Amino acid sequence: MAIKTLSKWLTGLLILAALAVGLLLVGWRLPVTLPEVQTEQSDQWTYIVSEGASAIAVANDLAEQGVIEHAVLLRSYLRLTGQSRSLKAGEYAIEPDMNVMQLAERLVSGKAIQARFTIVEGWNIRELLSAIKAEPSLEHTLPKQDPQGALMAALGCPEQHPEGRFFAETYHYAKGTSDVAFLRRAYQMTERVLAEEWQNRSADTRLETPYEALIMASIIEKETAAPEERPLISGVFNNRLKKGMRLQTDPTVIYGIGASYDGDIRFRDLRTDTPYNTYTRAGLPPTPIAMPGREAIHAALHPAPTEALYFVSRNDGTHIFSATLKDHEAAVDRYQRNR
Repeated sequence: MAIKTLSKWLTGLLILAALAVGLLLVGWRLPVTLPEVQTEQSDQWTYIVSEGASAIAVANDLAEQGVIEHAVLLRSYLRLTGQSRSLKAGEYAIEPDMNVMQLAERLVSGKAIQARFTIVEGWNIRELLSAIKAEPSLEHTLPKQDPQGALMAALGCPEQHPEGRFFAETYHYAKGTSDVAFLRRAYQMTERVLAEEWQNRSADTRLETPYEALIMASIIEKETAAPEERPLISGVFNNRLKKGMRLQTDPTVIYGIGASYDGDIRFRDLRTDTPYNTYTRAGLPPTPIAMPGREAIHAALHPAPTEALYFVSRNDGTHIFSATLKDHEAAVDRYQRNR
């Protein structure tokens, strides 16, 4: 009798389990219902999965928005397929002919809509963080107070100065990526490029560490916008380091002035000592002064062979290079003093 009862009970459980599976299979094929189209130009609706969002939170949110009828359908599919921890952050396109199963696969695929952000060569850290803060496609997690310190702590290197450490390049990323995750990519890119360039550096360079190369690259980046001049600028600074001359480069003075710089550098600024004033102090400044790109890093480690020790702007983005002070003064007279 007990065996018959147990058998009936097990049979009942199997029937219920089969019914449940059947209902789930039917439910997973239910079409999604899209809220009102977000733009007039597209019939595409998008959904943003935030970094670290759980399957339960996403399923509940989609159910609340009316995209899926029951949150349990999405949760159960993700759980039974072992993908409940596989949601990828980003903004995903949701089409009206999708079903729940296809929606789930889209959210774990990582095939999110891509956004673009360019770290501009020559930006300093204040300019970079200001642009990051204004970027609507990023999730903003850095605090208003001391974002630079918070960023370096989040990257696991709180002892490092952030200037110059974020590679100047155009990046594609999934919408909804956090500002820290995005900047981690740029930080790692700088580390990788710097290591590659250091490995292949010229034997003539006076730079002694990769960090010194990063500092020099940032100065070169600020000194010229003409790519063909970068190795020559590097050659001048390399010659000055060899001879023990001060670099005497205006961009470092400007960086030392900081946020109070009004766009005009004066004679008194050149005489006012700061850790970054290369007119008053010998050698390199203590940190980079901007975000360099690969060409500037390469130029820093491959100075052009030149006798030049001086250069002055032609006021058109290029420079006149001189080997003697006399020639340099003549160039200054012609292009700067208008004599």
